[in-house]
Amino acid sequence: MLMSEKFNLWIEKKKNELVHNDIIQMEDLIVFLDNIKSLIFPGYVEYISDMESYIDNLIKKSKANLMSLLETVDNIENAQINASKIVEDFFDELPRVESLLLTDIDALYAGDPAASSKTEIILCYPGLTAIFIYRIAHVLYKLAVPILPRALSEYAHSKTGIDIHPGATIDEYFFIDHGTGIVIGQTCEIGKNVKIYQGVTLGALSLREGQKLKGNKRHPTIMDNVTIYSGASIFGGETIIGKNSTIGSNAFIISSVEEDMTVTIQGQKKHKTK
Repeated sequence: MLMSEKFNLWIEKKKNELVHNDIIQMEDLIVFLDNIKSLIFPGYVEYISDMESYIDNLIKKSKANLMSLLETVDNIENAQINASKIVEDFFDELPRVESLLLTDIDALYAGDPAASSKTEIILCYPGLTAIFIYRIAHVLYKLAVPILPRALSEYAHSKTGIDIHPGATIDEYFFIDHGTGIVIGQTCEIGKNVKIYQGVTLGALSLREGQKLKGNKRHPTIMDNVTIYSGASIFGGETIIGKNSTIGSNAFIISSVEEDMTVTIQGQKKHKTK
């Protein structure tokens, strides 16, 4: 079959396009995440006979993993990043990441009567998987690493159905139950002891300005001790959900909610929590 001149011209153009020979391999991302998870939670993935040598070897492998990923990113973006410094800064943050994750596990265990143990949560809960990857990606995001934080968050999204932008700020004791369909935007701020159920969107209002809004706060602020039930949607950078509030299932919110309030879908009723 003869191809049209238009198609042939398009093919010739494609053949001359500049391509990236360096790409981030999904396998490399997974190995890096598995090694960091094994470092934070040793013994949950494999049998360990000699903990000291196991940890030393794991640190060495993990640093090499990250260095390789950073070099790939640098080649793609020509970002001229200081990979060695980023590796050291990243590993310096791991004790804090571990502390946060332990509070997240506590929140999941305390909030889910179906959880038989914290081990089950670490091994089986998609909510914790998404939170773990987010907390790793967030460190790299704060270190101004291009592409890699978003690649990690998109891997978490594909694995769990939970979409957390690495730029979001999430405090301790974060609880995600079920999780499928959750979206948390880049400039979202989430306080302590927040519970979020499946299908929740913490998003930005759709505005024509697009790229002009880059760097502005576009996503809501969720204060401490807030519970957001399934299917609720909360939009806007000026929207604040006050502490100790409850947002009912399928509520649609584009303005702030005072503290100690309960919002339900029936006429978007608001009433003080007793």
